[in-house]
Amino acid sequence: MLTTPPKDRLRLAMQKSGRLSADSLDLLTRCGIRVKMPKERLLLHADNFPVDVLFVRDDDIPRLVMDGVCDLGLVGTNVLEEAALARHTSGGAGGYLVERSLEFGSCRLALALPEERAYTGLRDLQGLRIATSYPQLTKRFLDEQKIAAEVVCLSGSVEIAPRLGLADAICDLVATGSTLEANKLRAVETVFKSTAVLIRNTREFSAEKTHALEILLRRIDGVQRAAEAKYIMLHAPRASLAEIKKLLPGSENPTILPLAGDDTRVALHAVCQEAVFWETMESLKKAGASSILVLPIEKMML
Repeated sequence: MLTTPPKDRLRLAMQKSGRLSADSLDLLTRCGIRVKMPKERLLLHADNFPVDVLFVRDDDIPRLVMDGVCDLGLVGTNVLEEAALARHTSGGAGGYLVERSLEFGSCRLALALPEERAYTGLRDLQGLRIATSYPQLTKRFLDEQKIAAEVVCLSGSVEIAPRLGLADAICDLVATGSTLEANKLRAVETVFKSTAVLIRNTREFSAEKTHALEILLRRIDGVQRAAEAKYIMLHAPRASLAEIKKLLPGSENPTILPLAGDDTRVALHAVCQEAVFWETMESLKKAGASSILVLPIEKMML
């Protein structure tokens, strides 16, 4: 167990349960931070890194960061922007900075209508009652589009509001669209595109916290670079090296090694920063490459 004083440990808020919870924990794991999660505990201490993790509702995360209760937060931009708009409307103090946009949690906030209702454009929203858990984002969109509609705020089960007669339309998160389809709704307009982000409060950190944050950000960058990157190994004729290098997606200068007992061929090793598809491998094969191996990269530090 690390002996870092509590005041010098980062405090990170993340979702206890929900769509970002598993991915947030996985990010910490891939960053080499060990956090055991017994269900009855809401505040846990990493045993190999100076960070304490607070497990809360997602809509509490922006407030905890803005108020300085937590140094960092992992949250969707839909929740973050809704909270920021609400705080601005109420005149509340406190801010945040987005440190990193993360490669998970992608979804969109969309306006949806019952399947049987005709829709030809934004003017068809005029005068409707729109149920949502995101009143601030919904109202901003309607105001920007100069649409006069009534926003009905619901805390859950938004998709059944039209069937219950509570609203004519909804504004809710859409990932795959299966929930809308199950409730005989269809998305007609995108209000806001969301992804997960790492945020921090705007207060000055101690030297110890600043150092820990720099290490954490460096590890996150390494994890995200490694997510799409692949390590390619192959054999190639020396005469085809120039053509083969051009086919390697997003790679830097590859490592070229001689093959024992064969002066006409070499071994080529390269890190590709882009996805490597079967078509890429087939093109390499046509160019003369053989023994082609494509391997995932778990971690990367430049």
